[in-house]
Amino acid sequence: MKNANKFIAAAAIAVLGGAAILNVTNASSEVNEDKAATEGKSVAWYVANIKEAKAQNQTCHDNPNLQASADCVNSLHALQISFKGGN
Repeated sequence: MKNANKFIAAAAIAVLGGAAILNVTNASSEVNEDKAATEGKSVAWYVANIKEAKAQNQTCHDNPNLQASADCVNSLHALQISFKGGN
């Protein structure tokens, strides 16, 4: 009977440990999604999507509260690169 109790305890620990690992993995992926959402799009993305860069730049121009955001800075930088060239 003692071996059966040890087996049940080991199985319970394994199940709880697996659940904890899944919980941590899920939480870290949610943090990564939130981080990506707050950082905005990259300069490279805006260089590849000039129409979106122009639209974002217009939005930033119309709303001074957004001008320091990553999207505004990156879209402006992409437009500067596209008009001046990469060098």
